Amino acid sequence: MMTAVKTNHLIHETSPYLLQHAHNPVDWYPWGEEAFERARRENKPIFLSIGYSACHWCHVMERESFEDEEIARVLNEHFVSIKVDREERPDVDAVYMNAVQLMTGGGGWPLSVFLTPDLKPFFGGTYFPPRDIEGYPGFPRVLEEVAGLYRAGRDNIARSAEKLTAALRTVSGIEPQGQADFEIPRSLLAVAFRHMSSSFDGDHGGFGQAPKFPQPTALAFLLRYWAATGEPHALSMVELTLEQMARGGIFDQLGGGFHRYSTDGRWLVPHFEKMLDDNALLAGVYLDAWRATGDPLFERTVRQTLDYVLREMSDREGGFYSAQDADSGGGEGEYYVWTAQEIHAAIGERNADAVMRHFGVEPIGNFEGGRSVLSIAATADEVARQVGRDVADVEAGLREARQALFDLRRERMAPAIDDKVVPAWNGLTISSLARAGAALDEPRYVEAARRAADFLLDRMRRPDGGLWRSWRQGECRAEGCLPDYAAVICALLDLYEAEFDWRRLEQAVALAETMISRFWDERDGAFFLAENGTASLPVRMKDVYDNPDPSGNAMAVMGLLRLAEITDRAAWREMARATLRLFVPPMAKAAIGTAHMLSALDFHTAPPRIVVIAGEAGNPATRALIEVARRPFAPNKVVALADVAAGAETLERLRRVFPVLEGKTTPDGQPRAYVCQGRTCGPPIATPDDLLRQLLPPSTKTKT
Repeated sequence: MMTAVKTNHLIHETSPYLLQHAHNPVDWYPWGEEAFERARRENKPIFLSIGYSACHWCHVMERESFEDEEIARVLNEHFVSIKVDREERPDVDAVYMNAVQLMTGGGGWPLSVFLTPDLKPFFGGTYFPPRDIEGYPGFPRVLEEVAGLYRAGRDNIARSAEKLTAALRTVSGIEPQGQADFEIPRSLLAVAFRHMSSSFDGDHGGFGQAPKFPQPTALAFLLRYWAATGEPHALSMVELTLEQMARGGIFDQLGGGFHRYSTDGRWLVPHFEKMLDDNALLAGVYLDAWRATGDPLFERTVRQTLDYVLREMSDREGGFYSAQDADSGGGEGEYYVWTAQEIHAAIGERNADAVMRHFGVEPIGNFEGGRSVLSIAATADEVARQVGRDVADVEAGLREARQALFDLRRERMAPAIDDKVVPAWNGLTISSLARAGAALDEPRYVEAARRAADFLLDRMRRPDGGLWRSWRQGECRAEGCLPDYAAVICALLDLYEAEFDWRRLEQAVALAETMISRFWDERDGAFFLAENGTASLPVRMKDVYDNPDPSGNAMAVMGLLRLAEITDRAAWREMARATLRLFVPPMAKAAIGTAHMLSALDFHTAPPRIVVIAGEAGNPATRALIEVARRPFAPNKVVALADVAAGAETLERLRRVFPVLEGKTTPDGQPRAYVCQGRTCGPPIATPDDLLRQLLPPSTKTKT
């Protein structure tokens, strides 16, 4: 007779992370009123565990503690246990991560927080081991002590929780800056550059020491700063970092795409999970670095990263999946690492030496168990000199080896994929695909961006016009948060510039109106992270820092500023300006953490330019002007097409959204370009060379 498989209240969820815990002996609940009501009715504290499916230590704590029958017994007897996917509920994660950081000075996942029945935190941490080790309390002891304290002193715990909640309210918002006419100093950009320079690793690139995160929004800001000022060190910091990452083990040298972060200071041994948002943002930075420098390594990295996303992270309906696990085949990184013996067997003796020199594989390995993470330790030219062979012969051997190892790796147990679709991360991916497709003349990237945008707007719209936060296998869950709206708005604008479908502008305008109605703080300015309806949380937060995605407020400001240039809506420009004013203190003291807001500040104070191409879309002369408008790295611009072949009705509808297109004509039937700032436009430009001279900032003219 078969034994029935245990299930808990997570069995009806769609999140892969929650479903991973649906058969734990812990009586887990999803975040919601059923769990809250039980905690109130039984007057029990809540144990809240927050993680995500690609989190290595989340898996470890599940195996060690949540699958343990005795630990589960203690949890089920003394607590109401709630499990949250941080990617599905970033609003919940933000509140309680702040709480743990206030209590302990640090944070991370898995996040373990104890709450009163009214959801106020009173104790917490991150990963707890299954037993006491080296002065750290084991999870069973933590549970017994918290349960005992709650039984003996509920009033004291309630007072402590109230004090912590009050502190959370203080740190969760942004202090108003007083005068409405408070100036937003462009000098903050120079201050931020100096802060980033002071923490830069001049040997290996990146900021700080191990563990080292790529910080794509900071690199994007430095590129902007270089374009605006010509400061050579800003560009050299970006070039060194991107080169070292592309050659390091943090980049998957066989399959493309970036792992989450490097455990060492030189980008060699990564934490092996792959996240959609990381890869979208890094592809965008490498694209802009290529546009600024022409470095073929950067172009190749863009293509390999986006090809990885299209190959392994794409749903057949058009959306993009969230993450790929670090673990597979019984351990972290098993899918990606190699022994020297495995490479010899796969490649053969003739090329094995060259391949191992190229990928930095030593007999002792650079990872656990004598295995190696592949990196580019030597170029083909360097290897050819070392082994005394012709460069072309070595290059051919490396191409064959790369394909052979890739094919062999695909026979291994692949890391699990979190196949839920999140609008914020899809928006970032759409932006990178659309921009890369336009700049690299790669239609398949634009097509993938188009399909994803249509998927979000068709399948992830709520009946009330808002966005869902999560989609998986046809089911949507949770209300969208600010980053979902803001990232999709920016994505629609990037997609418009890639294909000039005027309907994308209308969609962006409509979504911006919805975003403002649901998240804008009428009293103090800036945007809340969650909608008004999330009343169960003890604090309504505003996200201030990039972590690692651009903050929702920064993306909202950038989107509103771009839309204000297009629509000439002064109210939207003022909302963006008001938010920038509120962010002046965090921008002044935490440059890397507010890098995308600093990029928005650069856009606001530049001022930006609108480049209008008037002509038939299919005319080669029109296409030549469009290519010049897209190709160079000139970040503070908006590109539009007045397609004279589109018909009077379509052009009129476009001009209603985009007033600056009025009067942009084709003298003598020939295409022209117009460069405008604000409401002032220059004379029509006939040739690509003349347009290029107007668009390139001084710092880029010697680079492109």
